[in-house]
Order: sequence, then structure tokens, then C-alpha cells
Amino acid sequence: MSSPSPRLSTAVTRLLNIELPIVLAPFGGLSSVELTAKVSQKGGLGSYGLYGYDADRIAVTARELSATTQQPYALNLWLPLDGSEEVHATDQEFAAYLEVLRPYFDELQLPVPSRPASYLPSFDDQMAAVFEARPAVVSFVFGIPPAQVLDRAHDLGILVIATATTVDEAIALNGAGVDAIVATGSEAGGHRVSFLRAPEDSLIGTLALVPQVVDAVSVPVVASGGIADGRGLAAALVLGAGAAQIGSAFLATRQSAAAPVYRTALTSEAARRTVFTRALSGRLARGIPNRITDDLGSSEVAPFPIQNWLTGQFRPTAAERGIGELMSLWAGQGSPLIAHADAEQLIDALILDARMLLG
Repeated sequence: MSSPSPRLSTAVTRLLNIELPIVLAPFGGLSSVELTAKVSQKGGLGSYGLYGYDADRIAVTARELSATTQQPYALNLWLPLDGSEEVHATDQEFAAYLEVLRPYFDELQLPVPSRPASYLPSFDDQMAAVFEARPAVVSFVFGIPPAQVLDRAHDLGILVIATATTVDEAIALNGAGVDAIVATGSEAGGHRVSFLRAPEDSLIGTLALVPQVVDAVSVPVVASGGIADGRGLAAALVLGAGAAQIGSAFLATRQSAAAPVYRTALTSEAARRTVFTRALSGRLARGIPNRITDDLGSSEVAPFPIQNWLTGQFRPTAAERGIGELMSLWAGQGSPLIAHADAEQLIDALILDARMLLG
């Protein structure tokens, strides 16, 4: 790890016991042990997204991370909205949802799936596995962690980070007792993790959101959304954040689990235009438009998590075959700033440029 500049020592770095004010965004479904460990080894906070992981897979992943790095890392979970882990559909409803997507299964010559017993693993089982693993940090999106989860994490010495898309959400998280808050602006790629109002009503840009959240809460703040270079990192710190959470720029590096066609898209002309869509998952998310977002842009898609499960039955095959038109190409508005294909080089450039700008 490199030696931190005094200007880069912040409330976040001290809280998390890290050297650099850089947090890897947790990629649900696209995290890799290699990238998470690399960010932590370099002095930032590596994060690993556990979306869709059952307890056994969480245990295996945590063991691999702990064997690869001795530095702090975060495990990330999606909170079930409204306290419910499952959305039910009748056989008739499931068949209707599936029929909309049948052309993609046919194109890839895949059999259409049968309705599963469950679309997501049990959140309680996931939390039990995370507590057993005892990472330095557990982070959450899509809500306020239950009080018993917060209490148990703190009893085990695990720090808790949660994510806000509005000032009101940040105030609610602060009142609940989280240790730090990620303020994520509308420029961010991937899902809009709003939970107090509809995501369409929670689209505040990073530049406006971060200082308002800093002023409104008593815990350290991490800025997120559209940050892809040292200028963005320096700006986040000037706005009062203690670190920047960076997604797309790390997703484009060779250490990520993104397919080659996805990494190519992130650094292509196509990344200059991103759109909000529910086509791939049933939840609003920002990504690079492709054939499937165009096809389903005005269609009635299945609710989350059904739509996410259904498209998840063909998206991996599309990735393996290099068919980006049938994948979820989540990307932030800062993607055109991506300049590095190696995570270590990216971190070095982020810190060097931020130090120069901050004097």
C-alpha cells in the first residue's frame, strides 16, 4: 500500500482503517475476489456484492477473500423492500412474463425455464453467513438495515454502511445508527437504490446531493455517481465526502468479472449515452442501451425479482458468446472518462491526480 497524503486522510479512512479514500462499488453479480482484494491491498476498501448468493456461496466467497487479503473489505447485500423477500406470480402470470422474453431464449437456443420455488435466497440466511464470516464492513442498498441486524453487526465489531439517493434517505439512515452513508447521485450506473420514494422522484445529481447529505448527517459520507478519475475524487473530498465510491471505472479493468464484450462497451462511443431502464431486472437502472432495452422500453415487464431472474437465465450465455445486445450493460455517466484497464494503475492515477489537485 502507498503512503497516504495528509489531505487524503479523512473521517472515512480513519473509520474504516484504510489508507486511501477509495471505495470499490459492490457489483451484484459481477464482483470478483481478485478485484475486491486488489482494491483493499492498495489501501482502499474493496467491496463484494452478494446479490443472489446463498449462505454456502457467501461462506466460500468470504474464505477466498480472507485468504487473498488481510486488509479490510466489505460484503454487500440488497435489503428486501417492504420487509418482503419474495414476489409471487401465478403459473399464468409467470407464463405471460416468460412469453415476452421467449424470443431471446430462442435466439440463443436455450430452453425456456420453469417457474422456480424461489427467486431469491433468504435474507436471514444471507445475514447469518455474513455474520459468520465477520468482514470488516457490511454494506446495504435499498433501505434501512433492521435494528437487530445493526445491533448484531456492531456486537461483532462489523461496521455498517448504507446507501442513500436523497437527503431524506440519508437522514433516516443516520437516525437508524449506521456508521457511514454512501450518497449516490443519479449519474451512477446500475440500479437506483431509492427506498423512500420512487426512483424516478429521487434523481439528484452527485454535485448537489453530497454536500446536502454531509450537512444533514453526523456520520462520514462516501460520494458516488459519475466519479471515474482523480478530478472526481478530489471534487468529492472538497464537497465534504470522506471518500469516493467508484464503479464503472473499476468494472472496465481486467480484474473485474465483467465479460470482455462488457468491458469493451464501457470504453466505447456507446457509453457516451446511458438510459434508465427496467427491461433487464424490473427495477430502474442506468446502463448502455442495447437491443433488449430498446425492445422492452415500452413493454410491461415482470416485477423485480421475477424479471431479473428470468433474464438471468439467458444473460450469462449471451456474455459467454459476446452478445452485448442481450446483456445488462450497467454503466455510469462518467464512463467516457475511463482510461485504465488495470485496477492498480487506476488507483495510482486516482491518487496522483487528486493529490495534485488538492495541493
